[in-house]
Amino acid sequence: MHDKKNYEQAVEELSLMLMYLTRTQDNNEFCRYRELSWKGYDFEMLDKLSGEELIFQPRSRRGYDKYLYLTEQGRQRAQELLAEYGLCDKALNERYLLRNILPNEAEQAAEIEQICFPPNEACTREKIIERVAAAPELFLVAVDQETGKLAGFLNGIATDEDFFRDEFFTDIKLHKPDGKNVMLLGLDVLPAHRGQGLAKEIMFQYLRREQENGRRSVYLTCLKPKVKMYTRMGFLNKGISQSTWGGEQWYDMAYHLNI
Repeated sequence: MHDKKNYEQAVEELSLMLMYLTRTQDNNEFCRYRELSWKGYDFEMLDKLSGEELIFQPRSRRGYDKYLYLTEQGRQRAQELLAEYGLCDKALNERYLLRNILPNEAEQAAEIEQICFPPNEACTREKIIERVAAAPELFLVAVDQETGKLAGFLNGIATDEDFFRDEFFTDIKLHKPDGKNVMLLGLDVLPAHRGQGLAKEIMFQYLRREQENGRRSVYLTCLKPKVKMYTRMGFLNKGISQSTWGGEQWYDMAYHLNI
């Protein structure tokens, strides 16, 4: 039998889980990946969670706003508590685990890249494996918890450059771990896992993480049919790109995180 938790600990844990379960997507066009929760909780407990970096309480000139955000650490802690208490999460979060890629998953990622993109657009097996080794912290993978296999991933490299160029796909030496910007190089979701919002969830959690890491902007290129999808995710269409990757016409898309 587990030892009982004291009152203060119970209130803190239950409140964190409730914040997580009742969060809603922020419709602010500059912060669409954020999920806010209203802060009708004890102020001292909120300050404690804030001090532990589990939540972030935005402030305006008039003082604290009426809502809060869970940090990535707070989100993970809430998920752990749900499992501990035997409570249900959203189906998407229960089926998939989002985390950094592991070294032994490089081959899986390379195979998924070949499935998700036509030959003229896909990065080679060697380049994906090289990228996993050099910048695993910029690979966010979705693991199917039923099989333990990757269902999809989003990857990129960091740089201080402000414009996308094709060399980012091929030259890993351009990766600067403390770069102010991230160049996204591929959002891959296997066909069997599409149609349930997984790509959007991967993107939003990636943006959340990189905002908390202090990145300034995130850039990507996409074909014209995908412009609307990325616009709905909050990216700005910057027009036709100078990229000629795969002999296609691409569009530059930008998401500004900390400006």
